[in-house]
Amino acid sequence: MNDAADSAQDDGAPEPPPALRPRRKGIYILPNLFTLAALFGGFYAIVMAMNGRFEQAAIGVFCAMVLDSLDGRVARLTHTQSAFGEQMDSLSDMVSFGAAPALIVYEWALKGLGKPGWIAAFVYCACAALRLARFNTNIAVVDRRFFQGLPSPAAAALVTGFIFVMNDAGFVEGVRDTPWLVWLTWGITLYAGLTMVTNAPFYSFKDLSLRRSVPFVVIVAIVLFIALINLHVPIMLFLLFVLYGLSGYVMYVWRRVKGKPVSVIATSTDEPDEAGLHR
Repeated sequence: MNDAADSAQDDGAPEPPPALRPRRKGIYILPNLFTLAALFGGFYAIVMAMNGRFEQAAIGVFCAMVLDSLDGRVARLTHTQSAFGEQMDSLSDMVSFGAAPALIVYEWALKGLGKPGWIAAFVYCACAALRLARFNTNIAVVDRRFFQGLPSPAAAALVTGFIFVMNDAGFVEGVRDTPWLVWLTWGITLYAGLTMVTNAPFYSFKDLSLRRSVPFVVIVAIVLFIALINLHVPIMLFLLFVLYGLSGYVMYVWRRVKGKPVSVIATSTDEPDEAGLHR
């Protein structure tokens, strides 16, 4: 009797609802296409360096820089930002602006130095990884007007831009037989790497808006700037990144002399554009 009653109760009880399957998150195509193209630029640069075609390797890194500057803007314009895209962008940057420049400069000049050569290349690569990790963890508290340390694309431009200029000057073969050039390359590699992990403030240009009206003289200045670049593209581009690579230290010293805070870590996450920066 009891078994029959229990069976009747079981038959009348409502069945539990089926477990909901977690919704799969899709991947936005357009911004990640730019990121993959930037990653290909870094991979292409490594392959060209392995084949001794260092000018093409430098061009690959510069193309990766342009594409890297576009993927985030495309994501914001099309409202396709995602956590996946942020992680993908960091991994692409590590290849294109961390591993690629280190391998290119090692194959071009540092290989003949033995341990000092590969140590300098490794320091650059490791500093690029540290810089990207710090950027990802501090992104919510850093004043958006400045970068904390030299950005990895600018560091890559310093290293590969120097190779581009030297190749254009005729130092295509026999670089390792020119001691002053080898050691100058060694110094530039270490400078670029270590500057990435400093606290020097480098202007980010993120507060510039193309939608704002500007005086007519600004347009004239842009025209003159383009004309100067075209005088000699490799040298002018390299000088441009040299000036930017020094600007952070100039800003640091200037703010110290004026008695102003030099840290780019904002004192409040509620006001990322605040004027005051703590030390």
